[in-house]
Amino acid sequence: MPDQTKTLTVARGTRGYVAPEWHRNVPVTTKVDVYSYGAMLLEMICCRQSLVVDVPEDEIILSDWVYKCFQDGCLEKLIAPEELEVREEKQRLERMVMDGLWCILEEPTLWPSMKTVVLMLEGTVEVQVPPHPCPPSVKSMTS
Repeated sequence: MPDQTKTLTVARGTRGYVAPEWHRNVPVTTKVDVYSYGAMLLEMICCRQSLVVDVPEDEIILSDWVYKCFQDGCLEKLIAPEELEVREEKQRLERMVMDGLWCILEEPTLWPSMKTVVLMLEGTVEVQVPPHPCPPSVKSMTS
């Protein structure tokens, strides 16, 4: 409790990597770093930042574009074409994208633990199809 310690917890970090919990009046969970990891993973996969304005409108917000490409089955749009030469690499890309999408869901209770994130990346645990990171109902509330 604030009256029991001299330590204050405030949101710190780079915009786009800070978990949505920090922007709401809710307790922050131990999984806040999962969100940041997911945002970074998707940026590394796509070699771009989470928000870019000099691209087609449907590609401005990285998480939306990644999810659309995932849904449409065209993940090759996210990376350089020469990087997807063999089937195993396509499967690895899909696993990494799904892992990243699970990490950046709007609802923190759905985030996997970092242990699960690692197991999914390794292929030890099957990655389920993730829901949209920010459903339209949440987008309209935040707009």
